[in-house]
Amino acid sequence: MRVGCPKEIKNHEYRVGLTPGSVREYVANGHDVIVETQAGAGIGADDAAYAAAGAKVVQTAKEVFDQSDMVVKVKEPQPSEWVMLREDQILYTYLHLAPDPNQTKGLVESGCTAVAYETVTDDRGGLPLLAPMSEVAGRLAIQASATALQKAHGGRGILLGGVPGVLPAKVAVIGGGVVGLNSAKMAVGLGAEVTIIDRSLPRLRELDNIFNGRVRTRYSTVEALEEEVFSADAVIGAVLIPGAAAPKLVSREMLGGMKKGAVLCDVAIDQGGCFETSRATTHSEPTYEVDGVVHYCVANMPGAVPITSANALNNATLYYGLMLANKGIKALVDEPNLRNGLNVHRGRITNKAVADALGYELAQPQDALKVA
Repeated sequence: MRVGCPKEIKNHEYRVGLTPGSVREYVANGHDVIVETQAGAGIGADDAAYAAAGAKVVQTAKEVFDQSDMVVKVKEPQPSEWVMLREDQILYTYLHLAPDPNQTKGLVESGCTAVAYETVTDDRGGLPLLAPMSEVAGRLAIQASATALQKAHGGRGILLGGVPGVLPAKVAVIGGGVVGLNSAKMAVGLGAEVTIIDRSLPRLRELDNIFNGRVRTRYSTVEALEEEVFSADAVIGAVLIPGAAAPKLVSREMLGGMKKGAVLCDVAIDQGGCFETSRATTHSEPTYEVDGVVHYCVANMPGAVPITSANALNNATLYYGLMLANKGIKALVDEPNLRNGLNVHRGRITNKAVADALGYELAQPQDALKVA
């Protein structure tokens, strides 16, 4: 198979779909790899490194799309990219379609087979291709919130960990999954007072054991959310419903009860955000203010640390990527965990959460693949 990797074009996105190490793996499996020039510049991998790994380096994204049977990316295709996709092509990348009707329409019209990292599962029902970026984003959320809390950035002017004789900041983490766990680890490490809110009692017990009492855990109710949000200096939105739009758990009205200069950091923004006042921002302009509350809603947070992120992502995506390259569409037929990643196939939506969110008729993946 001819496997292509274009340079990412989203604002301040420095990650790359294939590292030189991954290219070597594809080549070793008998595949041709086409990489756009400077695709790896953000991680310090120049064209010579890709050529040495066995890739063919081309000058434009169009050449990559035109020459590839499978396109491997990091972020969802932008408008200039989805128009280059075609019916006999596999797209393997993050998609986050539920809050993005325009991209969904573009992929449907292209006729391509789009496999989303964020809905591929493992045997335990986990999300192995989303997990590494959730780890990065969860840890970055605390760094970003600590910066946004500084007075010069519009925040309250409070140090996350405090100092002897001065209380630390209060951090409320909404959601106890991978993002929430990693946010809490960072916040605890910096000395903040941390509360994790979740609706799963088994998960709250796990978190209590992990932190050995160092964090508070609360079952998520309207009252609990209000109490924690109102008292917090920083609130981390770490809620995930796989493939679906995130629920809006903090309303515009609730902002009136928050401290002036407090921070809302919405890690769920890729899925539409879990705060009513969230809107996607970029690394160029990461924050904005609503009712005296600072919002940090960067949609590609891990792009800020591309060397860490790209390598962690490639470690996770390589296994299924090679499976797709080795077997093509048959890989989706044979492997149910990979098939769960199928969101669009030849003009049909094959993910229930996306179909429900955007009003499409659902085509069961097995049926869609049989028709193909």
